[in-house]
Amino acid sequence: MTALPDWMVRSGEGLTVADYEALPEEVCRQIEIVDGAVVVSPSPRRAHQHIAHNLVTALKETAGPGYTAVGDVDLRLRDVPLLNRRPDVVVYDAALPDDEPLRPEHCLLVIEIMSEGSVTTDQIDKPGEYAASGIQHFWRVEYDDQVISVFRYQLDPTTRTYGLAGLDKGKLVIADPVELELDLETLR
Repeated sequence: MTALPDWMVRSGEGLTVADYEALPEEVCRQIEIVDGAVVVSPSPRRAHQHIAHNLVTALKETAGPGYTAVGDVDLRLRDVPLLNRRPDVVVYDAALPDDEPLRPEHCLLVIEIMSEGSVTTDQIDKPGEYAASGIQHFWRVEYDDQVISVFRYQLDPTTRTYGLAGLDKGKLVIADPVELELDLETLR
């Protein structure tokens, strides 16, 4: 019989930052941590991956000086209890050293691409967590066979909640938080 890891048997504590950092990278890429509990997500479908990759490419080109974009990366929202999410796309401060955890204060924009298995998480849980942590801009991308929709949200600093800043279908033309003109169908 295999013994459970120490973090699984500690009463009420869950996974700590030290526990998480001791996990192999290939394990960390497949999980998120919510209040110290491990959440395993299935790998997204190819359409989801294409949209994420193409958004990262478009945002890297237009993010402006001092910012870059990346997909599927750890975002440390809180240390205790540990809250680590893996947004589909993040535009963040390019000066951040690779070995330093990505935190909300480094992020300009976080994007989630909604899948069948992530509706509640992408519509309610993650936006609430991102807003509470102070991330200024959040986008949720929804897609089906006909259309790609981008729901753009901006943080209300008083309530620490997101308000809808725009809904784009067909074409995305914005100046804030980045300048971007994009035919959304090219994301497929």
